[in-house]
Amino acid sequence: MSNKHGSLSINSDNIFPIIKKWLYSDQDIFYRELVSNGCDAITKLKKLDMMGEYELPADYKPQLQIVVDPDNKKVTITDNGLGMTADEVEEYINQIAFSGATDFIEKYKDKANEDQIIGHFGLGFYSAFMVADEVHIDTLSYKKDASAVHWECDGGTEFDMTDGIKEEVGTTITLFLNEDCLEYANEYRAREVLEKYCSFMPTPIYLSKANAPEEYEEIDPADKLDTDTVIETIHEDAKTEEKENENGEKEIVEVTPAKDKLKIVKRPVALNDTTPLWAKNPNDCTEEEYKEFYRNVFHDYKEPLFWIHLNMDYPFNLKGILYFPKINTEYDSIEGTIKLYNNQVFIADNIKEVIPEFLMLLKGVIDCPDLPLNVSRSALQNDGFVKKISEYITKKVADKLIGMCKTEKESYEKYWDDISPFIKFGCLKDEKFCDKINDYILFKNIDDKYLTLPEILKPVEEEKAGEEQTDETASEETTVEENKDAEEEYKDDRSVIYYVTDKNQQSQYINLFREQGMDAVILDHNIDSSFITQLERRNDKYKFMRIDADVTGSLTEETSEDELKDAAETLKEVFTKALNNDKLTIQVQKLKNADTPSIITLSEEGRRMQDMMKMYAMGGMDASMFGGDYTLTLNYNNALVQYILNNKDSEHVPMFCEQLYDLAMISNQPLPPEAMTKFMKRSNDIMLLLTK
Repeated sequence: MSNKHGSLSINSDNIFPIIKKWLYSDQDIFYRELVSNGCDAITKLKKLDMMGEYELPADYKPQLQIVVDPDNKKVTITDNGLGMTADEVEEYINQIAFSGATDFIEKYKDKANEDQIIGHFGLGFYSAFMVADEVHIDTLSYKKDASAVHWECDGGTEFDMTDGIKEEVGTTITLFLNEDCLEYANEYRAREVLEKYCSFMPTPIYLSKANAPEEYEEIDPADKLDTDTVIETIHEDAKTEEKENENGEKEIVEVTPAKDKLKIVKRPVALNDTTPLWAKNPNDCTEEEYKEFYRNVFHDYKEPLFWIHLNMDYPFNLKGILYFPKINTEYDSIEGTIKLYNNQVFIADNIKEVIPEFLMLLKGVIDCPDLPLNVSRSALQNDGFVKKISEYITKKVADKLIGMCKTEKESYEKYWDDISPFIKFGCLKDEKFCDKINDYILFKNIDDKYLTLPEILKPVEEEKAGEEQTDETASEETTVEENKDAEEEYKDDRSVIYYVTDKNQQSQYINLFREQGMDAVILDHNIDSSFITQLERRNDKYKFMRIDADVTGSLTEETSEDELKDAAETLKEVFTKALNNDKLTIQVQKLKNADTPSIITLSEEGRRMQDMMKMYAMGGMDASMFGGDYTLTLNYNNALVQYILNNKDSEHVPMFCEQLYDLAMISNQPLPPEAMTKFMKRSNDIMLLLTK
């Protein structure tokens, strides 16, 4: 081949600035691209061998050798793949075999960083110019009678191509690093980058430092390989010790027999695992292998709760492992890691366009060779194929959880407190996931027993059905007004699921419920408010109500409409005056528990409004301004309430009224500092009354 000097056929002089600025978000990606190209070349050569179009040498060992040379500021990457002829260098390098290179430039030259290409295996070779002032290629094709080719370019649009001197089939790329990128010739930095991107590439990758002194190791002669370079044979004499035998006599005993060792040049160790766990059949993987993989990849030494091994060949190729770590912290502080691979080549972490957002709370790997990588993130978001992948992953996660709930209920319950924020977050973010998992969400009740929604609703609905049957004594002749009333009542004829947000704070209400054989569920996570709102929106048969949102009829004795009328008017007048609060709703009931003098309730709607205001802060507005429809229920059966009713003009009654109100409020929520100070002083004053 005659020497050739020419210009790269890019149809534009600004390809390199674009590569450097827009093509890749991370400069170190060049290692991934060049090593990936080398792996592809080896894969293709092995395929030609399988097809009978080429015969690999008997001792062929596919590998990539990366040599860093900090003294000469260069890096070489050598593969023993299929190599290139001069014509192929012309086609793939000089002309940039990339359909629409001009379109590419036009598309990305004005793009901001948020629309990066997530991975690109078309212009991979040219990523070298992100870090190098000059790049050389030395290559020899596998084709019969092929000649070696040498190519070099200094980062402009001109190149030189001449006959080369390479003697082995394959390609060597030499990067002469620019002054800003000398870190990539550092052995430790190079290893860090290669382990980030190439830890699971399908071809063994070896890293070494140029001119480094040889390292040695000692092995048993039986372990010697043909490729080992033996430096010397080391003889170790037998080791003996003086010991006392069973007769009490001392004798010399051989502890370790004599043996020979071979001192060899240290064998190179590949820095990657060519057969990662996710690529294996799940039936061939052990529990310990899953745990070890988790530790090695995520550097998390807390064992995962469980995992899902994804293994799909049709209609798309997708493999992976998703781990459920312990995530019992507040959901907004959870940070998972889902690593996306393409044919065992690392692409990026947490690509939300491919992986459902709620799965970002997990840790795992997804390998999808069919994923289109030569598009922008925004294009991925609208890709129908990508959406199918996302839906498949969601379905597999839901199937795993449902299967556990059905067949491994005990384990499912054991994991629930850790995984519930993840599942609830998933329900909020993905309606299909929510519909699928709805009946397998667990709720812990006040006795620490785990129940599904159907299990919670069954007794509630049975009780309601019994009440409806009792009410069927009503006359068939009803007025239009009565029909309207019935329709209004029917509109909210949903089963009520009571819940507790703080077992300690709401203990008074819990005790009242227990006495009447009633149940409630614990919802004490900050995601729960949004979560139950979502469930109610999607299910019109039930609603959630906090245990202190109302005095349910099950806690009270039946009374006639007029029985408590006079007492209620008197007590309302006394308490309104004593508390100086005409906005407070006051009612009188006969509670079954006579020991409870008063209860504060806040409607569910009012509470949720307050919670929403607190969450969004509403520009500093006081949350109590919204939904402050508190109700003070006084227990007619309680002795203190009876005392106030019968001694309304006593000088001590206002103080007792304030005390009963604060006691009721304390059972509902903490008192503000000023109110707590008054409560403490008043408690002392009441005790002093007993001394007089």
